[in-house]
Amino acid sequence: MSQQGYVATPPYSQAQPGMGGYPAGFGSSPAQPLYGHYGGQPQSFPAPPTGLMKPVSSPSGMPPPEVSSQYGSNGQQNGAHPQRYPASPAAAASASPYGQPPNSPYHSMAPQAPAQQLTNQMGSMNLGYGPGPMQSPQAPPTSPPTQQPFQTAPPPTMGHSTLGPPPTGPHSPQMAPPQSPLAGPSMGGHPSMGGHPPMGGMGRPFPGPPPPGAGGFQQPGPGAAGQPGYPQQPQGQFGGQMAGPGMAGPFQGGAAHMSGPPQKKLDPDSIPSTTQVTEDDQAKRGGQVYTTNLRGQVPPLVTTDFTVQDQGNASPRFMRCTTYSFPCTADLAKQCQVPLGAIIKPFATVPKNETPLYVVNHGETGPIRCNRCKAYMCPYMQFIDGGRRYQCGFCNCVNDVPAFYFQHLDHMGRRVDLYKRPELSLGSYEFEATLDYCKNNKPASPPAYIFMIDVSYANIKSGLVRLICEELKTLLDNLPREDGAESSTVKVGFVTYNKILHFYNVKSALAQPQMMVVSDTAEMFVPLLDGFLVNFQESRAVINNLLDQIPDMFADTNESETVFAPVIQAGVEALKTAECSGKLFIFHSSIPTAEAPGKLKNRDDKKLINTEKEKTLFQPQKGVYEQLSQDCVSQGCSVDLFLFPSQYVDLATMGDVPTHTGGSIFKYSNFQVEMDGQHFLSELRKDVKKAIGFDAIMRVRTSTGFRATNFFGAIHMNNTTDVEMAAVDCDKAVTVEFKHDDKLSEETGALMQCALLYTTVSGQRRLRIHNLSLNCSAQLSELYKSCETDALINFFAKSAYRAMLNQPLKTVREILVNQTAHMLACYRKNCASPSAASQLILPDAMKVFPVYLNSLMKTGPLVGSAELSTDDRAHQRLITMAMGVEDTQLLLYPRLVPLHNMDVASDVVPAPVRCSEERLTDAGMFLLENGRSLFLWLGQACPPELVQRVFNVPSFAHVPADLSSLPVLDNPQSKKLRSIIDSLLDQRPSAMKLLIVKQKDRSELLFRQHLVEDKGLHGGASYMDFLCYVHCEIRQVLT
Repeated sequence: MSQQGYVATPPYSQAQPGMGGYPAGFGSSPAQPLYGHYGGQPQSFPAPPTGLMKPVSSPSGMPPPEVSSQYGSNGQQNGAHPQRYPASPAAAASASPYGQPPNSPYHSMAPQAPAQQLTNQMGSMNLGYGPGPMQSPQAPPTSPPTQQPFQTAPPPTMGHSTLGPPPTGPHSPQMAPPQSPLAGPSMGGHPSMGGHPPMGGMGRPFPGPPPPGAGGFQQPGPGAAGQPGYPQQPQGQFGGQMAGPGMAGPFQGGAAHMSGPPQKKLDPDSIPSTTQVTEDDQAKRGGQVYTTNLRGQVPPLVTTDFTVQDQGNASPRFMRCTTYSFPCTADLAKQCQVPLGAIIKPFATVPKNETPLYVVNHGETGPIRCNRCKAYMCPYMQFIDGGRRYQCGFCNCVNDVPAFYFQHLDHMGRRVDLYKRPELSLGSYEFEATLDYCKNNKPASPPAYIFMIDVSYANIKSGLVRLICEELKTLLDNLPREDGAESSTVKVGFVTYNKILHFYNVKSALAQPQMMVVSDTAEMFVPLLDGFLVNFQESRAVINNLLDQIPDMFADTNESETVFAPVIQAGVEALKTAECSGKLFIFHSSIPTAEAPGKLKNRDDKKLINTEKEKTLFQPQKGVYEQLSQDCVSQGCSVDLFLFPSQYVDLATMGDVPTHTGGSIFKYSNFQVEMDGQHFLSELRKDVKKAIGFDAIMRVRTSTGFRATNFFGAIHMNNTTDVEMAAVDCDKAVTVEFKHDDKLSEETGALMQCALLYTTVSGQRRLRIHNLSLNCSAQLSELYKSCETDALINFFAKSAYRAMLNQPLKTVREILVNQTAHMLACYRKNCASPSAASQLILPDAMKVFPVYLNSLMKTGPLVGSAELSTDDRAHQRLITMAMGVEDTQLLLYPRLVPLHNMDVASDVVPAPVRCSEERLTDAGMFLLENGRSLFLWLGQACPPELVQRVFNVPSFAHVPADLSSLPVLDNPQSKKLRSIIDSLLDQRPSAMKLLIVKQKDRSELLFRQHLVEDKGLHGGASYMDFLCYVHCEIRQVLT
């Protein structure tokens, strides 16, 4: 398998236009670098241990060992592209030269220079995907003078303090074989990047000296000797003398750059493309059956359409890993800095064409487990001694086989009944749990759903209360039920509240519902035992009667104050009394200001943005809510919060209970029934119907040598090993980090077992088991080849979003870039073939990682911008913490689908294009979706006949600005477009609201912030600039 890397060479030149030039309103460009090293000495890369290198005798062009040959390694997963792309002529733009006072430790933006300079410098980067092992940098025939960029006094190479040619030799004498890099004058390395981290709007708001050290990471001052971050600048950060204030041009002596015709700008098509990677994987592995019979196999990408056949390892729908080949030692793991993690979605939806999980019942004795480590029976247990004993694959303990479970072994040492028993032949299955696994050793009861409606003035006036009551009459027919069951056993209850709470008795024997009021919110109790939680089918008439009465009962209310914590407390008490688990659906409008436990005050302060204290905006207020979370989890009470705010509500605190109880948070700012009603109802319907388990506890066990150390998700942890979830639904994922505690062996690999104990919607206690086996290797090249970018970015997103509660955002962003640079530098040093330092070489499986990372750093939570609402940032942070790999992949790289030239006769959705403004055309129509938002963008020159067929108006100018749905028209274009949108809405976990955006309209700003390859609206670099910046950082690490 070719271990293909991605290669490029830098146009040594100025920053791309406006690299620090963000929209006004963000202060001047940052005076201080945004990301650098932690403050300790930069990690140097010692010559790798002998075991590290791939032996030269096995060129990477050879097929890999048998284990993964069936599916190919990740080296191919993202597909190599044999063809070259010629550089397309793109408009060159002006750039800022370096001129700056020689003693300034950081660059500052200088006046704009003529466009000619940039074009001279950028060189037309023909970054083809080179098929051969190593090629020398090439330039297209249009620019002969750059044919020898490294001969005539080249600009300083990053990290080299001389002006001589860059070293062409390897950085370390032992090198892995070539990885057919993408040669060509490469990317990156604008020297001015050193001073302009590409996050203009994100730096400090004022120029001037840097603050005296950020968070836990000391930023050494400019005078520090041997400073790892940003050394003093007189010699120029990356070596050779930088142009002084008087020399606004390129380096003196850069003859190769000065002479000759102007060259084209770097071709955006030549840098790694996410859409290309997903298309290649779909072409190669789409529509195929993925069999899980091999250890350490890299699955198809989350964007690929494939069918899973479970043959001993859990389906990638349930478990994905950041790499499928763990390093054998902690030293190797530390050296490469690739996080070792798994993203587990225990309740993931299984498509109809795949087998649902088998349920195994061992009767009274319950599931068979290892006596020492308590792992459950699985395919990794080795039967010995004629089948009378088995050795645990996790801890190697030898256990006796219970008499009822005994079976003879065949000539291969396998049990004769291997394929009759799911727990011996499959990666995922369920056990029926015995009373030992139930609370207080009593059988579990079916769960209950309690609907709690805020009937304060705002919700009555907006029409929301009436909308909810109407919907509930039909919605309750769709409560979740076991497969094959006639009706749902889930019970329902109703509460309305403002400053006080109203409980309703809806017992089927009553002619009219009865209301009971609790006004003492400090000591919350449930005033009725019988008749509060009922079966909907039995009490339908009384419930419908109640739902008709509620909107009229409160029609004249003037009460605008609300309580919040007592509402959750009431729900928990009701479930306690009924001795069952369940879910609260809370429909709430404003910050709870009434005198009661959990009262909140407005603490939103835009002055804190970009300061050390910004993190406090996202920290929930301690006390009442912390205790509530614990009460909810111990009762198995999950909270789903539907918020309808018109101003700040302290979502960081109000969302704390939902995010610790496996719940969800939905937010509809400035809700209007006619504009947002359908969107809200669609989300509510999806939410009520979801496949879900209650009162869950999860444990991840591993084989010897490594263990789970860190967990991220909508979870609660009382100790270091048990992940507690009041509920877990089909969209919630838990991200787990692993660390070595000993050596791992290449023979036995690394095994993990996720066991989830939960209550089904019919009240049965079950254990759901997912097993996965990974390879272990002493070769770092194996680890890089088996990486999965989409899983890595899920891990990085969650760890950054957790870190931002304790560290300044600037530090968090620095750590992200720093770790990325280390991962890629380690690959460059230990796995790539020798090449010029000026080339950017990326592992094939991680070649689009920088675009995702850059997108992550431009997300609301990580951008310090006063233009974004604190609640929106907190909301995105909380919902991302519970996302699976598919959801973070789409959120960070939205799909941009051209619709103007779609084939209406075909069922196929047009292929997405790169997420950049350059791909939009004035005559086009594009659909953009990221799993949370859905936009239909119309170019101003869109053909009138297309507009007529889709919108039923004669031209672009006639399309109304506030349209949020498409008219139902009887023509092929309209039908095709609506079917594409419907199928998207069906696939995604949240119901997206369609926004129709006209080019040059105000609403376009909202759409543009999702074009992640471009500069961020609120600060943040374009993909191209960021790639150059990462390249500089890599070179700094290597030197």
